[in-house]
Amino acid sequence: MPPKTMLNDLQNNEKSVIAIGKINDIFAGSGITEKYYTKDNFEGMDKTFEMLSKDFTGLCFTNLVDFDMLYGHRNNIDGYAKAFTEFDKWLEKFIPEMKENDILMITADHGCDPATPSTDHSREYIPLLVYGKKVKPVNLGIRKSFCDIGKTIDNIFNIECEIEGTSFLKEIEMS
Repeated sequence: MPPKTMLNDLQNNEKSVIAIGKINDIFAGSGITEKYYTKDNFEGMDKTFEMLSKDFTGLCFTNLVDFDMLYGHRNNIDGYAKAFTEFDKWLEKFIPEMKENDILMITADHGCDPATPSTDHSREYIPLLVYGKKVKPVNLGIRKSFCDIGKTIDNIFNIECEIEGTSFLKEIEMS
């Protein structure tokens, strides 16, 4: 049985947890309320865009597997750059369609620098970008833990949780 995560907190508080890509597999289905498998980044981005028109309260959690599987672990710098360019173009369409209270968090599940000599996970910090119409632009600095994201998501939904980490919700809230 996988450990309890923020996904379980959301599900236990009657929030949707929509898993796109390999998210359902990563968490062994624990805390997932709806799942959609995808074959590549394009399909993942399309399915995520589709969720903008779905009426739900909760989390849409997407994994764009090509960054990791095709480019990071294959040391394919050019492919990685091309995939980021495609993702950036997709964001130009996605962001204007976000609802007033939507929050977009872009991150990675681990470091995988395609420029390192190894094809294994590297140890650089992961990115964290947070955007929303009601999100204050702020430098969140270097976080101490990946758990900060889960703690923040629980806090967004006013869910008391036992997740370790430090929420950054107060840092991004507009006053």
